[in-house]
Amino acid sequence: MKKIFLYSVSLFLLTTSLTAFAQVRLPKLVSDGMVLQRNTRVRLWGWAKPGQEVTIRFLGKTYNTTTKQDGDWAVMLSPMNAGGPYSMEIDASPSSGIPGNHVVLKDIMIGDVWLCSGQSNMVIPMERVKPMYREFIAHAYNDDIRMFMVPDVYNFDAPQKDLQYGQWLPENPWTILNFSAASLFFATNIYAKHHVPIGLIEAAVGGTPIQAWLSAASLKEFPAARQVADDYKQASYRDSVSNYNYTTDAAWYGKINREDKGLRADVPWYSPSYNDSSWPTMEVPNFYDVTPLKQTHGVIWFRRSFNVPPSLAGKRAKLLMGRIVNADYDYVNGVPVGAITYQYPPRRYDVAAGILKPGKNSITVRLINTRGEGGFIKDKPYELKIGNHVIDLKGEWHYRLGVAIDSLVYPTFLAFQPEGLFNGMIAPLLNYTIKGTIWYQGESNTGDPTGYAAMFKSLITDWRAKWGEGNFPFIFVQLPNYGDPATEPPESSGWADVRQAQLEALSLPNTGMAVTIDIGAWNDIHPLDKGDVGKRLALAAEHVAYGDNHIVYSSPLYKSAKIEGNKVVVSFMHTGMGLMSKGGPLKWFEIAGKDGKYVFADAKISGNKVTVWSAKVPNPEMVRYAWAADPLGANLYNKEDLPASPFETGVIH
Repeated sequence: MKKIFLYSVSLFLLTTSLTAFAQVRLPKLVSDGMVLQRNTRVRLWGWAKPGQEVTIRFLGKTYNTTTKQDGDWAVMLSPMNAGGPYSMEIDASPSSGIPGNHVVLKDIMIGDVWLCSGQSNMVIPMERVKPMYREFIAHAYNDDIRMFMVPDVYNFDAPQKDLQYGQWLPENPWTILNFSAASLFFATNIYAKHHVPIGLIEAAVGGTPIQAWLSAASLKEFPAARQVADDYKQASYRDSVSNYNYTTDAAWYGKINREDKGLRADVPWYSPSYNDSSWPTMEVPNFYDVTPLKQTHGVIWFRRSFNVPPSLAGKRAKLLMGRIVNADYDYVNGVPVGAITYQYPPRRYDVAAGILKPGKNSITVRLINTRGEGGFIKDKPYELKIGNHVIDLKGEWHYRLGVAIDSLVYPTFLAFQPEGLFNGMIAPLLNYTIKGTIWYQGESNTGDPTGYAAMFKSLITDWRAKWGEGNFPFIFVQLPNYGDPATEPPESSGWADVRQAQLEALSLPNTGMAVTIDIGAWNDIHPLDKGDVGKRLALAAEHVAYGDNHIVYSSPLYKSAKIEGNKVVVSFMHTGMGLMSKGGPLKWFEIAGKDGKYVFADAKISGNKVTVWSAKVPNPEMVRYAWAADPLGANLYNKEDLPASPFETGVIH
């Protein structure tokens, strides 16, 4: 009896396994709610048993195919007009006594599909920028805009065929909170003009250099990056890097947590009963380098008190602590209210009902700094909001060192290494027919911009070749202004170098660039203004992707330069109704002679040209504009209010 039972179980498992293999399987992208590309042939694909017949019925047409020996199948759907929602039926025929299966996909739309890729400024979700766009979010109900978020996965072994998970979601005030804000504003502008369904596929990872998004084929052009990718193909090498990261972090954080005097004290320093009157003070916001603790890494505690009117005591509140470098753990009256472990996100913490009391209250920040300068970023909100009442928290805070330690070794992120993200996040998308790509990346290459121009062009060319759709539109964001505003011409600037590389990528066909040199933030690598980013991306797409030749879709771009005596006359493209300076005379034009030493220059607009000169350079050979990480006051625009792209001419012949 036992043998019969085991035989029955084995037969059941074998039949189940064969049936599962025989049944048609679809990639995660091909699923309910998807958007298929209009007005072109569309590829659908999947897997089933070798030699099995697969039938697709969609919009009154039937498509048949037979799976290959490896189980792959694919069909090309005929061009379709925009519309939906529709349903699709997919059948796998019975094979060798194994039953087939019937799949129905629902809620399918036909429209335009855009890949949205890059690093953190493409990732920044609507939740992050919510304070600027509450009205937009509240009314974001559009079933015609669909979103698919690709999981963050790297792979160094081989290009992957499918994603681990993912689903198409319609736009509403809840689904958009975790999706790319720049992408959604782009889609909103495109939809407002064309009123067709828009599909957004977000494949972006914060902090990533461009090398991570290059394929093995592209990396052949870049031997150093190719060698790194080869190293990471070895599991033992990856494990050694991961283990080193883990043990280094564990040792560093273990030490500060064990030895932090603020945590070990009989009365913890976050306690409201702790007396901090003997602590020195500093003005917040500021870096604590203004104190004797400069160059100190480890834990520094900050405390201050504030008064709450009796009428507001016990109510819920919102604590805004700007941005803090690098990590912070925040307490109100000794109660933990929030923590963020890296420097970039804005600190917005909820203070629950019952924590605030009438009269004197305390707030404590346990600040952890791993390397470099530490402290509170200026020009950010530091306040407590209780309903409409605001308590300003800027000003004098007490501080004290909890523990000092050597700086933490910067980790080696596996996801940042060459080829990994292409294999894990782009390769599984290559069969999905798209309209084009929007791209926002480059910040992570500013530390070493060498080769960025060639890599960026290679990425665009290679992605187009692998998608097999010709030179599909590729629209990208030029890096915004960021960092301490420059007051003198810098000797070098990685940010300016990357912007120049991005400008040069426009030499490739069907490309467009959104210039954002005026909508960044000196104190935030993730500026919150993603509405204008999306608008400018959409404006470029109107010409490049939708063929509108009657609009001014681009910022003024450098065209050519000619030396005339002691002056240089610079010509521009995309001047629209004409060039203009905003807020006074032109700024941030620089001129240099044979020695290559740039000085600020005078500049004057004449039609679609700018004449540049300086008494300090009687024999000019080179000109550049807005050449700094944050060229504060750069003010050349066209009359359509688009800022001119930064540029350098090189030696003018």
